[in-house]
Amino acid sequence: MRKHVLIVLGIIVLIGIGVVTWLAWPDTARLSVDQVAGARPTIETPREQTIPTVDIAKPVGWANGAKPSVAPGLAIQPFASGLDHPRWLYQLPNGDVLVAETNSPPRPGSGIVQRVMNFFLGRAGAAVPSANRITLLRDTNGDGVADMKTPFLTGLNSPFGMVLFDGQLYIADTDALVRVPYQDGVTKIAAKPEKVVPLRPAGNHWARNVIASGDGKTLFVSVGSSSNVAENGLDLEKNRAAILQVWPQDKNWRIYAAGLRNPNGMALNPVNGRLWTVVNERDMLGSDLVPDYLTQVEFGDHFGWPWYYWGGYPDNRVQPANPPLQQYVKRPDYALGPHVAALGLTFSEGAKLGDRFARGAFIGEHGSWNRKPPSGYKVVFVPFANAFPVPKAKPVEVVGGFLNTKGEAQGRPVGVIVDKTGGLLVADDVGNVVWKVSAAK
Repeated sequence: MRKHVLIVLGIIVLIGIGVVTWLAWPDTARLSVDQVAGARPTIETPREQTIPTVDIAKPVGWANGAKPSVAPGLAIQPFASGLDHPRWLYQLPNGDVLVAETNSPPRPGSGIVQRVMNFFLGRAGAAVPSANRITLLRDTNGDGVADMKTPFLTGLNSPFGMVLFDGQLYIADTDALVRVPYQDGVTKIAAKPEKVVPLRPAGNHWARNVIASGDGKTLFVSVGSSSNVAENGLDLEKNRAAILQVWPQDKNWRIYAAGLRNPNGMALNPVNGRLWTVVNERDMLGSDLVPDYLTQVEFGDHFGWPWYYWGGYPDNRVQPANPPLQQYVKRPDYALGPHVAALGLTFSEGAKLGDRFARGAFIGEHGSWNRKPPSGYKVVFVPFANAFPVPKAKPVEVVGGFLNTKGEAQGRPVGVIVDKTGGLLVADDVGNVVWKVSAAK
C-alpha cells in the first residue's frame, strides 16, 4: 500500500513540475526592446530559467526579388549574391571588399546539451559547414554591384576578422591570429598563413575579430566566452570573454579588457581614436534581460562577466561568487536591447546617407533565438554627440524587414562597413547576400 502511495505522490510531483514548467516557459517579454535600450535602460528582476526560451526564426532566404526595407531617404540593392554564409567585411585601400565566408568549426555531437544546441543551430541556419574562405568583391564600373567575385584566400579555419597592417593582411581564425603578405590590387593570395598568436578555439562563441589599435604598433583581437555563464568551469574561460592587445612584430600579447561575454564588433571612434565594441550578453534570465550593449573600452576595464552584468547586477547562478569584483565592474555606455545579438559595428565616418546618419555608429543585429517576441534582425544606428551616444536617444532602424510576415528569417545581418562611395555594406549570412545601402536618388 505504501509503495502505491509513493508512486501516486511521485506522479503528482511530476505533474506539478510539468505545470510549473509550462507556466514559466517560454518567458514572454514584459518590456519593449526600446525600454531596455539607451544610456539608462530598464533592468528588470531576473526570471531565471532552467529551460531557455526558444523562438528561432526559420531561415527561408529572399524569394522572388524580395529585399530588406530601409529608412526613409535610403535605397538598398544587392552588392554581391550567391555567397556561402558571408559574415564579415573589410575594405582594402583600393576599394575592393573582402568578405569572410565562414561558419563555426564542427561541434562535437556527444552529450544532450550539445545535441540540443546543434539542433537549434540547424534551425537557425547556422549549422552549414564553413567555407573557410575569404572572397574578394570588386565593382569595376561603379554601378554599385560587384562584377568581380573571386576566391582571395582559402584553407583557413573559420576565419572572421580581417585587417591590413604594416604591409600584411591579418586574419582572425577561430584558433589563431594569422597573417599573409599583401600587395595592393592583388586578387588572390597563395601564401601559407603564418601564425602570430594562438587563440582559445571554438566554444559557443567561435568568431574572432581583429582591428588595428591606432598606435601603429598593436592590434586588438576579440575572443568570446566558451559558455553562457561559465557553467562548464572557469578554467575553460581562461583568456576568453576578453579583448586582447597583440604586438605582432614580436608575437606577444596581453589582456586589454575583460568581462566581455562576446565582444564581436570593434571599431575606433573617429572623434578621439578610442576603442568601442558591441557585446552579446548572457541568456536564460528572461526575455527582458540582459541587454546587449555598445561601449567604449579602456585598458584594464572589466565589465563583469560572468559574475555581474550592466555595471554590477549579480548573477547568482555563477559559483564561486566574486564579491570583491563588484566595485570595479564598469557599466557599459549604451544598451541595445535584450538578446538582439549585436555583432557588426562601424562608425559613420565617410558615410553619405544624409545628415540623420552622419554622426554615430551602425550596428548589425543578428537577431534573437531566445526571446519572445524576437528582437534584433535589423541594422540600427546610434546617434553620437561628440564622442558618446546621445544620452536620451534610442537605436534607429536603418535596415529591417529581415523577418517576413510569418516570422521567418529571409536574412540575418552581421558585419557592416562604409564603402568607398559612402554607402553602407551589410553582410547577410542567411540570405547569402552583401547588401548595399545608399542615399535614394
